[in-house]
Amino acid sequence: MSDNQTDKALDESRKESPGDVGLTDTGLTDIETRISAARTRLIIEKPFLGALVLRLPAVQAGTWCRTTATDARKIYFNADYIRALDLDETQFVLAHEALHCGLSHFARRGNRDKRRWDIACDLAINPLLVSEGFKLPSGALLLDGFEGMTAEEIYPAIDEHFEDEPLDQHIYDAGEQTQSGTPPEPVPDQDAGRQREAGNEPGETSGSPQQHGTETRSPQPPPLTTPEEASLKIQWQQRLAGAAQQAMQAGKLGGQLARLVDYLLQPQLPWRSLLAHYMTAIARDDYTYTRPSSRRGEPAIYPSLRSGQVNVVVALDTSGSISDEEMRQFASEISAIKSQARARVVLHACDTQLAAAGPWPFEPWEPLELPTTLSGGGGTDFGPVFQWVDRQDTPPDLLVYFTDAEGAFPEHTPIYPVIWLVKGKASVPWGQRVQLN
Repeated sequence: MSDNQTDKALDESRKESPGDVGLTDTGLTDIETRISAARTRLIIEKPFLGALVLRLPAVQAGTWCRTTATDARKIYFNADYIRALDLDETQFVLAHEALHCGLSHFARRGNRDKRRWDIACDLAINPLLVSEGFKLPSGALLLDGFEGMTAEEIYPAIDEHFEDEPLDQHIYDAGEQTQSGTPPEPVPDQDAGRQREAGNEPGETSGSPQQHGTETRSPQPPPLTTPEEASLKIQWQQRLAGAAQQAMQAGKLGGQLARLVDYLLQPQLPWRSLLAHYMTAIARDDYTYTRPSSRRGEPAIYPSLRSGQVNVVVALDTSGSISDEEMRQFASEISAIKSQARARVVLHACDTQLAAAGPWPFEPWEPLELPTTLSGGGGTDFGPVFQWVDRQDTPPDLLVYFTDAEGAFPEHTPIYPVIWLVKGKASVPWGQRVQLN
């Protein structure tokens, strides 16, 4: 980062911090200074995370907040908690909350149990921050074996009796119920008597900030509504993309974080629709200039669409990463699509080598059915399928490879189109990558 960029970042951090922390001049200046310093260091040293943190004003919370929290709009903090942290730990908690928002954890829970989902989100984020050199505060969740995994992948491994809790609070989503089936108890407030005298109930959930001496403390905001969640999801996806682009230009985005961002920014469109559209388009892009019948009396010859057969090679990765049920579903979809596109399909199965019983050809009118047994389970080498194609008289109109993309790719890009239908986060060096979701 250049000197001018550094000065600009410092000015931007100073400009946002004093007004958005919600602190007065008496007693909390040290907290304001620490948050501002942590933000500034993130902007300079970790521009991707720094850009996300700058989108979240920091607000002092009431006693409902034990440590830190986020509602996908702001970062809330307990002043006593921040005061006990050093600068490195403060950077961690700010980046942690920003990643919850940047990764859209607030919009990805679905029907999952809230408590287990919150734990899975923390177990997905914390290894990323540790790998980036951040200092883990006391009490933050970190378990071996979850590195490089998304919250969705971690969630099934979280037992409902898992005793540990997330360090922070995810207040964008109230959840329906706790595991016991009853609403969670509010955090006890030492100033409850004073609140009642002022006409407020304990818990500081009213709509206006609460006064504690000379300090203004923010009440706990309500969970996001469905329209708010949808709007914020779009905003944070745009912010994630912008922050990643800036960091890559500065050469300061790599490792697990870069791979996760790349995965999240992949088009998340239904793969069935994409594949059907692609194959149907190929079936209609062949033109003929055959002279029309002389009885029409038309002297000019115009190109017209010719409906011809499409030749497609379909390859299945049998290295063990794709389950039998997923292969059956995939074969069923291909069978339905190929009849619409008038496609002749040649099916291959491959791990490090082609299945000895293959290939299996299917004419346009024949349903595509998987062989009774598919051998495999070793490593993954994509080369044999492409080598087989090279030995044929004519190249296919399309090759579709169903895989996790974890393997050895051919060095050279083929002359025919290739679609990689990918399960997982791995990237491909060439061809069209379609995410299986």
